Amino acid sequence: MDYTPVWVFGGTKPVAKIAKRYKMFSYISDGTDDINDLIHFLRGTSNRKSISGYEKNVIDRINANYPYPILRHHFGVPSLDATLQGIEKIAKSRVLDVISLGPDQNAQQYFFSQNKMKCQFDGAGGTPIRTKEDFKKLKASSQYGNYPLMRCYSGTEDIFQYASMLMETIDNAWAAIPLCWYNELDGRGTRPLEKSVFEARQLIKWHADRNIPVEVNEPHHWGLRDAHDVIPVTMAYISAYNAKKLGVRNYIAQYMFNNPNGLSFPMDLARILAMIEIVESLHDANFTTYRQTRTGLPLLNPDMNMAKGQLAASTFMQMIVKPHIIHVVGYCEADHAASSEDVIESCKIVKGVIKHTLFESFSIEKDAKIQKRKKELLSESGFLLRFIKESFSEYNDPLANPHVIAQSIIRGYIDAVHIVKNKKFKGCLTTQFNEGKCVSIDKKTGKTLRECERLQNLRRQAGNTNNSHTKVQYKR
Repeated sequence: MDYTPVWVFGGTKPVAKIAKRYKMFSYISDGTDDINDLIHFLRGTSNRKSISGYEKNVIDRINANYPYPILRHHFGVPSLDATLQGIEKIAKSRVLDVISLGPDQNAQQYFFSQNKMKCQFDGAGGTPIRTKEDFKKLKASSQYGNYPLMRCYSGTEDIFQYASMLMETIDNAWAAIPLCWYNELDGRGTRPLEKSVFEARQLIKWHADRNIPVEVNEPHHWGLRDAHDVIPVTMAYISAYNAKKLGVRNYIAQYMFNNPNGLSFPMDLARILAMIEIVESLHDANFTTYRQTRTGLPLLNPDMNMAKGQLAASTFMQMIVKPHIIHVVGYCEADHAASSEDVIESCKIVKGVIKHTLFESFSIEKDAKIQKRKKELLSESGFLLRFIKESFSEYNDPLANPHVIAQSIIRGYIDAVHIVKNKKFKGCLTTQFNEGKCVSIDKKTGKTLRECERLQNLRRQAGNTNNSHTKVQYKR
């Protein structure tokens, strides 16, 4: 047995610089080194000087780093050349594990029918990517530093061609597929809701068949549109349930904190805990979920210094749920799209929080008020799920049926305030904040509505009082 000592040095930057002259030290820390490197050194996996020292897929990278979460950040500025340079700079900084490409809306919607692009929208919301070679260049620009993985949001049209291209060009780390959006509902596509839900499920299966991890970035879309807390919890379950039914083995469950803006931190945490519990109830030998947390965009203040504090505070709360991935949101997003410098600084803020919370034992989640709210949400969500299943009892597996999902939105069972109501979409949801919670209310009286009351009102509005909905019994 070899008892040769291994020497490690820790000191200030000037002294550490001198220590590097000596070959005796296997690891040198000057206080600015990444804790990830220290973890790998202690685990004996510190050969990280080339791409061979880094994991090639997101699940391996999670497993190699846990309990230290890997970091993801969105990046894409309105110039392809500037984006290429920025990605290289971010990669060389070694602060980020996954770069999420941000294509502009023209690229996301009309990549395969560029004659429909609107030139005034070039660069709107991201990078004007126009060819497969552009994607390949973006991937190549990340092959430095810690060789971050790369991923990109799904297309909003020609979704299967888009998915195939992302797999071919950037080796898409995982797919992010909304179950109910990128269509007529939000204007980010032209597909009818019914068609888009069907195609979203097919796209999830397409990735599952290729063993590509999937994120159904669904629950936070409802919160961003001021749905009451029950809806994101319910949609977290329906999203994961559909992914499991479609053969996904590794599921990235995104939990956006601070959404909608106005939630108190304790009630927000209760909402996230309810989501986690209901999603992870689906775990079995063939289905595993990974917790991905993020700061909600509505939280961040246009004052950059205030926003930095808010990013740190939100990250502290996220660490309570022991995430596998932290989707870092640039502190500057309320003012401008993140530059490469903003991305690096935001990641360092988050890393500072992780460093001081990772191995600490604190149990904010056990607070009685938080636990009470979590149980309320699980109960209310359970009622809504039973209501949907009973309402469409003629279907074998209602929650995994695209027609049922679409009709639940059309009828207002699943609803959000910002969905434009018309002849097709019949919901009448009104919400407000009450004691830090986002709740459904009666518009006339201001009374908080339980799900049984909200859904009865919808039934009454439709003049449909003698249907199978009456089978559902409310349970606390």
